[in-house]
Amino acid sequence: MNYRKFFSDDVPSFLRSPVREIFRKVDLEAICSFAGGYPAAVTFPVDDIRSLSSLVLEKYGTRALQYGATQGVPELRAALSERYGVGVENIQITTSSQQGIDVCTRILVNPGDVVLSNDPTYLGALQSFKAYRARVMGIEEYRTSGLDCAKFIYVIPDFNNPSGETLTLQQRQALVDTARELDVLIVEDSPYRELRYSGSPVTSIRELAPERTLQLGSFSKIFAPGFRLGWIVGPTELLEQIFVCKQCLDLCPPVFDQYMAAEFLSSGALDRNLQKSIEEYRRRRDKMLSLLEKYMPEGVKWTNPEGGLFIWATLPEQIDTVALYDKALAAGVAYVAGSFFFVDGSHRNTMRLNFSFVKEEKMEPGIKILSELIRNYGK
Repeated sequence: MNYRKFFSDDVPSFLRSPVREIFRKVDLEAICSFAGGYPAAVTFPVDDIRSLSSLVLEKYGTRALQYGATQGVPELRAALSERYGVGVENIQITTSSQQGIDVCTRILVNPGDVVLSNDPTYLGALQSFKAYRARVMGIEEYRTSGLDCAKFIYVIPDFNNPSGETLTLQQRQALVDTARELDVLIVEDSPYRELRYSGSPVTSIRELAPERTLQLGSFSKIFAPGFRLGWIVGPTELLEQIFVCKQCLDLCPPVFDQYMAAEFLSSGALDRNLQKSIEEYRRRRDKMLSLLEKYMPEGVKWTNPEGGLFIWATLPEQIDTVALYDKALAAGVAYVAGSFFFVDGSHRNTMRLNFSFVKEEKMEPGIKILSELIRNYGK
């Protein structure tokens, strides 16, 4: 039976994730995976989760098992309000920060509209943009295009996925000035902001331009991704449309999970666990950087991120990391080719390396294998 005739016009725009394809086909326990953006399982506060589960049921009873408000339970919104110094009315809870990207795009973009983005950028964001048939362009490209249909600038200013780089205060202010000049909004994606291992925090874009910024947060990297919780901070007029849109998506975020997150925040457990996570990730980052320095051949360069979960490697131009991937996987190593993070599929000599998920005993053998494959490329 031919099912294609039943599909909507949007289906051809769906972008398949190469990362998810890896997880679909490969046993992660059997290889050295630098591919995914998974947090380290040792950072999951299992003991806190166990005790908080009982506390939530005792404190909230059947409320924790019932449907909840579309905008999120009051207790979690109040806890986030206190932590980040914003009004409760300026907070919308989402079912993952990925939904935050999707719902912002859904309410703002018509087919053919332009989303402005840095390049490379987060693959999951590209998936959402393309699913709604948006055109993704760089700011300078847009300026010379003659188009007048940009809706927002998408940016990960802190420890960008995939590059690991952080925008300076001057770069953030320039971005805000551009948004005001072009009269567009800014979607500031901040899932890694609290995972800083060195350097000093930089003022957020939301703080520089609260009137035109939707800031996305996530519990996936600071609590546990299995809870699938995130949030949006923004102007009430924008959140009202997100509120209505979200009703048709999932009615409300998972209620029990929200109460768990609220208690995790208000009890101080988040900050205690965050400190442990930062120490863990700092050690892993430093170890990978030292291994890259030890094993990588001449001509390979990489970023030195102050936080987040990724290191971005740039190889000599003749090396195609897409073509190299199958050979690497056969040797027991996985990564994500950098070209998947570029709108035009360029920069095929780059790769994203994750240091948070790989087992530490596999990190050195994995980097050594990858280095040998790069050194012997084309031979």
